[in-house]
Amino acid sequence: MPVNSTHPDYDANLNAWQRARDVFAGEDAVKVAGEKYLPRLDAQDDTEYRAYKNRASFFNASARTADGFVGLIFRRDPAFKLPNGKNGVGGALTGFVEDADMLGTTLAAFSKKLVSEIINVGRAGTLIDWNQDVEQRAYAVAYKAEDIINWHTERVNGRNVLTLLVLKEVVSDNLIDPFEPETVEQLRVLKLVPSTTTPNAEDGSRGRSPHLNQGQQEWQYVVEIWQFLPDGNTPSGTKSRGKRRWKLVETITPLRLGKPLPLIPFVFHGPRHSLPDVDKIPLDDIIAVNLDHYRLNADYKHGMHFTALPTAWVSGFDKSSSLRIGSSTAWVSETVGATAGYLEFHGQGLSTFERAMDRDEQLMAVLGTRMLESKKKVGETAAAIELRQSGENSILNTVSLSISSSLTQVLRWVYWWNSTEPIPDDIGPDLVLATLNTDFSITGMSPQEITALVAAWQAGAISQATLFDLFRAGEVIAPGRTNEEEVRLLAQGKTETPKKPVLATDFHR
Repeated sequence: MPVNSTHPDYDANLNAWQRARDVFAGEDAVKVAGEKYLPRLDAQDDTEYRAYKNRASFFNASARTADGFVGLIFRRDPAFKLPNGKNGVGGALTGFVEDADMLGTTLAAFSKKLVSEIINVGRAGTLIDWNQDVEQRAYAVAYKAEDIINWHTERVNGRNVLTLLVLKEVVSDNLIDPFEPETVEQLRVLKLVPSTTTPNAEDGSRGRSPHLNQGQQEWQYVVEIWQFLPDGNTPSGTKSRGKRRWKLVETITPLRLGKPLPLIPFVFHGPRHSLPDVDKIPLDDIIAVNLDHYRLNADYKHGMHFTALPTAWVSGFDKSSSLRIGSSTAWVSETVGATAGYLEFHGQGLSTFERAMDRDEQLMAVLGTRMLESKKKVGETAAAIELRQSGENSILNTVSLSISSSLTQVLRWVYWWNSTEPIPDDIGPDLVLATLNTDFSITGMSPQEITALVAAWQAGAISQATLFDLFRAGEVIAPGRTNEEEVRLLAQGKTETPKKPVLATDFHR
């Protein structure tokens, strides 16, 4: 089996991912695809089809809906629970939150890009690697769904783990020509392979990892770099030409605390789970309706082009005569019974397309959480709006919870790289936790709810910290303000004495 072999689920979903990419990219990408999304009419030549396609317009409801989903999830900033301290693991995690990918991207911005990928195509991945050369720190590398081409899981020591992962990459070689660097296709193959027992650090004897039980096999993480290179030797200073094939150029065994890693440091992200299995695109239904709306619009504009403008016709006139249209000319014929007129469209064919497009727009509004639906002329209470959108919110809630869980796994890996725990699973939510917003209500907290929470706090039913967290979720307290800052503001307000008001008579003393 060649190294660039793809997983059956990858092959089955690649077209859907590409379709989603084209739709979210907009009208230009959809029209460049040509007959893939807009079939050619019977007997249309290339010129006629080009005009037919150019007359159509693409109403990108899918992209607007996706932007609305991302905006609702990030209406409040994500929360990251990290260890205290500026040094050690706490300092490393703080640095990772400020710069997650060593490109200056904060973890909040990284998670926003991740959510956008999940909503668009329903799949993404993150490799948590260690920079050994310069910065000596853990960092994250994001991979799109199309770049995760193959994977395999096995039962290892009583649990299902990832044992093979193939990631597609493109690297640039600017040594030959810095103004026109040559790109090389590259495959990063991540393997989990059985290994021999390692020497005991204390007495030099052969030992096993402390997290393994008697009879369990030791496994280690290995990285292979394959590149698509030409056969034979390429002369120095010249660009690569000729037939190419995949070649193994490097094999790496990453180490942590002097030992190979026991697992592949990769996290899958999906709309419902963080398993390697491919999940359905969240907006797949609205994408299908959106493309149907595009085809209807093409037929509608095509019909308008040939029927909307009146066309002159004559009978009984000399065929060789030139007849000009305008108020300054007159048509005269010596033939008895000669007539003239205009062909005008009066049928109901085009209105059928209009009604069909209206139905698609309404259906997209329903599928897209009613973000595109025209506002009701009669008033709706906040409770009625929230009840009407509860089903759509559940979709957002599922996505938010799923990505919160997978982001927590990323933080566990970063914590593990900087700690001494045997495996990342030993790091629980009491140490690191990522939480995305799951409250999509825009009504805020009512005065009755505020009164009830204060009464519960005064009665000792909830702590002050819980009260502040609920107030922050209800947008009573500013999101960026900590509990300690709120306590200091309360204490400051109690100690301040009101100043004497300045009277108008004071200016005349």
